[in-house]
Amino acid sequence: MNHSIKKIFILISILSFSIACYSQTTEIQKEERLAWFKDAKLGIFIHWGIYSVNGIDESWSFYNGYIPYNEYMKQLKGFTAKKYNPEHWAKLIKESGAKYAVITTKHHDGVALWDTKHSDLNVVDKTKAMRDLIKPFAEAVRNEGLKLGLYYSLLDWSHDDYPNFTRDKKRYENDSLKWNRFTKFNFSQLEELTKFNPDLYWFDGDWEQSAETWKAKEIRDLLLSKTPHTIINSRLQGYGDYATPEQGIPVSKPKSEFWELCMTMNNSWGYQPNDTAYKTSNQIIRILVDCISMGGNLLLDIAPKPDGTIPGEQVTILKDLGRWTNKHKTAIYGTRAGIPHGHFNGYTALNKEGNILYLYVDNNPNGSLLIKGLKNKVNRIWVVGNGTKLEHKVVGKQYWSNVPGLLYIDLPEHVQDKDVTVIAVLLDGKIDLYREAGHTIEDN
Repeated sequence: MNHSIKKIFILISILSFSIACYSQTTEIQKEERLAWFKDAKLGIFIHWGIYSVNGIDESWSFYNGYIPYNEYMKQLKGFTAKKYNPEHWAKLIKESGAKYAVITTKHHDGVALWDTKHSDLNVVDKTKAMRDLIKPFAEAVRNEGLKLGLYYSLLDWSHDDYPNFTRDKKRYENDSLKWNRFTKFNFSQLEELTKFNPDLYWFDGDWEQSAETWKAKEIRDLLLSKTPHTIINSRLQGYGDYATPEQGIPVSKPKSEFWELCMTMNNSWGYQPNDTAYKTSNQIIRILVDCISMGGNLLLDIAPKPDGTIPGEQVTILKDLGRWTNKHKTAIYGTRAGIPHGHFNGYTALNKEGNILYLYVDNNPNGSLLIKGLKNKVNRIWVVGNGTKLEHKVVGKQYWSNVPGLLYIDLPEHVQDKDVTVIAVLLDGKIDLYREAGHTIEDN
């Protein structure tokens, strides 16, 4: 009896160890797959579709009843892509400093931008473009050394077998036969997209069904079996790899180690000529810095016209971004989240080793910059992209106290960047911060 119990105990121990090892291996694989993403910091989102013809909200305009469905679909006739130059797009994206690009392959309206064999609602069969628009873009992105991301809407408000049509109209409530047909259709289109070997799948529309109904786990398994290196955003009902806050900049660091903020340049995802409320280049650079300081990425949207040209305002912003990112690349790519608030009055980041502290100065300071609670010795301070060595001094350090003194850094106006100045502080080792409440005199 004792011998049997011992054998059972050994088997349970082996099984527990195997499960632990499997979990650890899975997590290591995730870390490896997301390594490039964590270092990238900047990506470009591309919302392109028939909604650019009339310059209206993508898909939502008919779903919310702002325009009849048949009127929305008339835009197919005006979508030409006649000036589409994917090589130019890719070069412009690279010039901006972005390391990856995500393009809409199909939005909620169901119009596919690639030559899908599972529906005739695509730009090859239904528009004057008459060609696959994803394939040449994928090739151009690869040629520029960028990572490729494909946006795909899980829901399809145009598909006869999908239950929801508009906000007020459903095709059916419970019909397993139709739903199974739609699920097969979804899997078939997703399998087609794997031929582009994307580095990233960017899902949307998952809120309308549960993970079980979507077969989210099976979708994930399919994609990782076909493209093992790929990563998946969070909008797959819990089966994604990283978080995707939208439009609103997080006030505090998201809980997920991996995340990106997706954001428009104006207030629209697709091309809308009436929307002239563009953020300035300076504002967008500062938003990028905000994301960097919290260890995340910025996925910035552009919205091409129906002929495939990119609006001039958007080109200007991309080029302005490129000026700043090229100058400060050592303080952008591969950095990690900065130090807690309270130590420096502004945004910060660290290099991977943790011995270089980057300070992002987005204003003209009235006096010296101040860092509090830094225990390390400072070896050198310089202006990133300029190289100018900066003077510094420590004030208020008491011999009887373990509280660090105040580190002041002089920043002359002539070395400041017109958007955001970046200062590098080289330390004598991994950063060490004083995080206590202070100290009182007990013996002097």
